[in-house]
Order: sequence, then C-alpha cells, then structure tokens
Amino acid sequence: MSFEVHAQGAVHVFDCFSCAIHRMAPICEHCRVQVIGQGVEVGGHWYCGGHCARAEGRTGIVDKV
Repeated sequence: MSFEVHAQGAVHVFDCFSCAIHRMAPICEHCRVQVIGQGVEVGGHWYCGGHCARAEGRTGIVDKV
C-alpha cells in the first residue's frame, strides 16, 4: 500500500515511512546530517541542533518540537 505526502506544492508517493522520512527530512546546514526528529530552524535555515546553529553564528533559534 502506498501513500502520498503533499509538501510545498509537490506530491510525493511512498510505500514505507522510512523512505518518506529519508526523502523529506531536511539536512543540517552545518554538519550535513539528516535532521530526523528534533531540529532547529533559524531564518529559514535548518540545523540538527542549537550547537550547529550557533556554530554558524545564528541567533534567535526557533524550536520545532
């Protein structure tokens, strides 16, 4: 059984949740790890955590939990 994910005007079709997670998860802009679960967004930029955001000189961290 497949399912659709609608995001940012596009439709993605998957047959398992793990494929959807790996395809749709953002990438940390500092360490390049895939952000699965908690992450932080600062001014439209995604990071795996506050440490990477601060390492990039970002302030005003928004917790997306």
